[in-house]
Amino acid sequence: MSRAVLQVFEEYQKARVTFVQTVADLATRPQNIDALQNAGVMALLRPLLLDNVASIQQSAALALGRLANFSDELAESVVTHEILPQLVYSLSQQNRFYKKAAAFVLRAVSKHSPELAQAVVDSGALEALVTCLEEFDPSVKEAAAWALGYIARHTKELAQCVVDAGAVPLLVLCFQEPELTLKRISASALSDICKHSPELAQTVVDAGAVSLLAKDISHNDAPLKRQVCSCLAQIAKHSVDLAEVVVEAEIFPRILHCLKDIDEFVRKNAATCIREIARHTPDLAKLIVNAGGVAATVDYVTESRGNNRLPGIMTLGYIAAFSETLALAVVVSKGIPPLKDALINEPEDHLKAASAWSLGQIGRHSPDHARALAEADVLRRLLAVYLHQDSSEDLQTKAKRALKSVIQKCTHLPALEPLLEAPPNILKYVVQQFAKVLPNDVNARRAFVQSGGLQKIQEVKAEVGSKLHDYIDEINMLYPPEIVQYYSPNYAETLLKKLDEFST
Repeated sequence: MSRAVLQVFEEYQKARVTFVQTVADLATRPQNIDALQNAGVMALLRPLLLDNVASIQQSAALALGRLANFSDELAESVVTHEILPQLVYSLSQQNRFYKKAAAFVLRAVSKHSPELAQAVVDSGALEALVTCLEEFDPSVKEAAAWALGYIARHTKELAQCVVDAGAVPLLVLCFQEPELTLKRISASALSDICKHSPELAQTVVDAGAVSLLAKDISHNDAPLKRQVCSCLAQIAKHSVDLAEVVVEAEIFPRILHCLKDIDEFVRKNAATCIREIARHTPDLAKLIVNAGGVAATVDYVTESRGNNRLPGIMTLGYIAAFSETLALAVVVSKGIPPLKDALINEPEDHLKAASAWSLGQIGRHSPDHARALAEADVLRRLLAVYLHQDSSEDLQTKAKRALKSVIQKCTHLPALEPLLEAPPNILKYVVQQFAKVLPNDVNARRAFVQSGGLQKIQEVKAEVGSKLHDYIDEINMLYPPEIVQYYSPNYAETLLKKLDEFST
């Protein structure tokens, strides 16, 4: 008789095992998700999390994680079915396999939005996840670190909750473990904490993370290098002090080698880190120049395409902005051609705008800097971008500013002549430069007539009393009236009139 009773229980157990394993398997394929949801899978999985058979608990958690991972609607459903408190309770009680699955569910729910991540925090998950970082099993630590990173990445407040739970020192310890995946995920979680504010970045610095991260810049594992460069960038971006901490960890010149890495994300993250350091002070920019950073960045911009170019383009602009000498370093390292190439050939307006800004920073310092841009035919290209009907407002603004700042320094007149076709708001700066330079240079005055420049400015319809009109008058005063008349648009008509008068 007892055998018959036991058999019923065994069959019930087998049915539960089959059910959770099948659901977990079905949940891996997106086309099954709606059907599972409509069949009320959440309510059926919930009691199985407290099943007396460990493997059923794990499979139930795994299935829930896969469902929650799929969409924010299903993640919301995990919250509304009050599944989180059960998971959190089990995290501190169960074996390592279950802990991994439970942390996966918490991560899957957290990833979708700050509100869902807040629900995970409110369920008391942080304490349990931080405790998991001290587990012996690396895969449990990994799952917990991953979930903590996903919670921290949303907002400053959530990241602060993760810090307050004591996660940072343990994440730094996890980063020192030999397992590569654990190192990667710990670095990623630290990066997610650092990015929000100087104070949060400082807690990571105070835990001794920077020197450990810097050591792994030369690691041979690309995904780890991506996370390391990203984390250092997120620390350096906040303030001069934090950028100096990163530099003092002796990342130069090793991080420059990452710009040549075979992995495009390592290259981009390294370029982003260099940009975040370059933007703060002339001293930090000079340090990058002295380490050979400009030449390396120029190569990077030359070889990259699309959004990956952006950090390199910005770095050259930030360095050039600080002083004549630093801008000259960019010119000497052949920084102008790749920036010009990006201005012309990149399809995205924000990349063109960044290039226009950086070119403006290079050319605005002195006549020599402006001439370097002019001789590379950059001014004409900036004007073309400014006038293009499809250019965004931001691109037009940056191109106009760059043109204005470079033209006002440019004394190399042949390079300015093509710009005599520009609209009045740009033309006034061009004509102003001719009005400044021509009085002191006889040869330039002659060349201006021979090249047709004098004729062009006679054709300009400037309002009387405008600055443009005044500059044209100043230039005309430098020439005999007969020559100015000769090049005036209505000169032929005047001559014909005289001829008619003479005939009669």
